[in-house]
Amino acid sequence: MIEEFQGFNFSHNEFIFLGFPVIYEYRRLLSLPFFTTYILVLVGNSLLIYVIRIMESLHSPMYILICGLAAVDIVVATVIIPNMLLSFLFDWNDISLASCLTQMFFTHFLSSVESTILLAMALDRYVAICYPLHYARILNNVMFLKLLLFTVIRSGSIMFVLVALAGSLSFCGSNVINHCYCDHMALVSLACGNTDKNNAMGLAVIICFVGIDICVIIFSYMKILSVVLRRAAGEDRWKAFHTCGTHLIVIMCFYLIGTVTFLSRNLNIQIPTDINTFLGVMYIVLPASVNPIIYGVRTKEIRNRILKMFNTRCMKVFYL
Repeated sequence: MIEEFQGFNFSHNEFIFLGFPVIYEYRRLLSLPFFTTYILVLVGNSLLIYVIRIMESLHSPMYILICGLAAVDIVVATVIIPNMLLSFLFDWNDISLASCLTQMFFTHFLSSVESTILLAMALDRYVAICYPLHYARILNNVMFLKLLLFTVIRSGSIMFVLVALAGSLSFCGSNVINHCYCDHMALVSLACGNTDKNNAMGLAVIICFVGIDICVIIFSYMKILSVVLRRAAGEDRWKAFHTCGTHLIVIMCFYLIGTVTFLSRNLNIQIPTDINTFLGVMYIVLPASVNPIIYGVRTKEIRNRILKMFNTRCMKVFYL
């Protein structure tokens, strides 16, 4: 058996999640806030999709992108939170290597798709405000098809390589994953062979999705603010600054938390396991929770439609 371990002939095919080891005894209490958050994610994003679908006036590129963002938020939260709840409540902590790699792929793939959608939304606003006369010509159906193809190729190919490299490793030591879901580096850190390629690929992912996307997003919002502040005055200026600032804060949280969790093990950043796990979950859950508010409720057309729907329902209940 010792020779097998030394020669890496043995490799684990089953793993155990150990999220929040310091407060592990309180894991059943942890299920309550995560369950509540998951319900909010489902309800908020589903309502947003429903309102955009039924209102023909919202069938424009910007709102279609918001609808796509809401759909991605629902799916990516569903990939990790139900398994977390089962783990917290019933101690169903084990997962096969194949299932782990599948969860890893969809988690990181959907996160990269969300990054692309945020990039597209920033560019959409940039064109609409800075080049309004060319908006319909630039952002048409052909452009949407190109964006879809670009998203699938970029996110799919990069994440496939990332997962394939992780799947090729041997895991002959511990099979305990210090996380609540199958995070890339949480799994790679258990490998007993050389992981230089995996670390390099992790850095490549950050450069591709954070280094490029966030730069373009910030540039777009800066140009938008520049144009709006020149044209608007008084309350309109403050409204534009507040809107763009809110969007940027949420976007920066998404990228910053994702970067810290992704690179903490690559760069040997000493972060307590519980904090690193919490950041890894918030990287998924926080945007999915606040996006319906930032891009939905705070949008006048969507807010008015939601209020109208609730008022109609309340009137029906009152008269019954």
